Amino acid sequence: MAANLAPQEFHYRLPATLGGQRPGAHRGSSLGAGQAFAAHRRLLDHPDPRRIDLRASLRDVRGDWLVRIQRQRVAVPVHAVVDVSASMHFGALRSKLEVVADFVEALGHSAFRSGDALGLLAFDHAQRDDLFMPSRHSRGAGIVMADALRRCEAEPAYQHDRTHELTAQALQRTVAPLAGRPGLVFLVSDFHWPLAPLHGVLELLAPACVVPLVVWDPAETEPPAAHALVAVSDAETGVRRTLWMREPLRRRWAGAVATRREALRALFDAHGLVPFHLHGCFDAEALTRHFMEAVA
Repeated sequence: MAANLAPQEFHYRLPATLGGQRPGAHRGSSLGAGQAFAAHRRLLDHPDPRRIDLRASLRDVRGDWLVRIQRQRVAVPVHAVVDVSASMHFGALRSKLEVVADFVEALGHSAFRSGDALGLLAFDHAQRDDLFMPSRHSRGAGIVMADALRRCEAEPAYQHDRTHELTAQALQRTVAPLAGRPGLVFLVSDFHWPLAPLHGVLELLAPACVVPLVVWDPAETEPPAAHALVAVSDAETGVRRTLWMREPLRRRWAGAVATRREALRALFDAHGLVPFHLHGCFDAEALTRHFMEAVA
């Protein structure tokens, strides 16, 4: 997405009611100004004649005047937790991180329209404090965050076996400030690292509503044509290999992609989550449908 174009917008709904005092667009658990009916109460206990329910008062066996109590709609804190490791800088036409920046820009626009505050946390092999932005309700927050991601430079490739393990550990430290806090968290990564630590991360993030965004590039998921010499390298470790792309190898490539997709689906399913896939571009309408189907 060009920087001078208006950002896309998507609509998100949370499956549960949340507490909070700031008015917003989401179903709240507290009582106050709103449209969702909660209960009837005596006028003496809630002296607001504007909310008198005449029908309910006439039916009341004690003859009390009854008022309608509404459930307040509230704002929620929204956070994007973004993987900026070396593999996220890969892409055939556009890097995966550029696609994520499009999403974050749209998220900022959508959160502002919903009255929600937006924050950014990032990690690679360590916490990226230089990209951290505390949650705030601002019209331009998403644009600032997206620009920071577009300017982010890839870290040097690590030449040792613990590279992917370090990424998973960095994620755990990055999300620690969000532990036990309600809200909406987008966990954005290509997940090209061991999945086992993700169980602990998702437990830390409860009771927030977590939306995993799996960011893959078509060059990763679609193997090159057969009978060609292909030079490949691991963006995280820097290890390079040259392969002769035979048909059996193409089938193994496609099978590995399917296996990884299924492993991610099974892991998130164990926590009651449905991942959303970004495949080469960001589609705001598809993400809106994802939320509507998830809370239907």
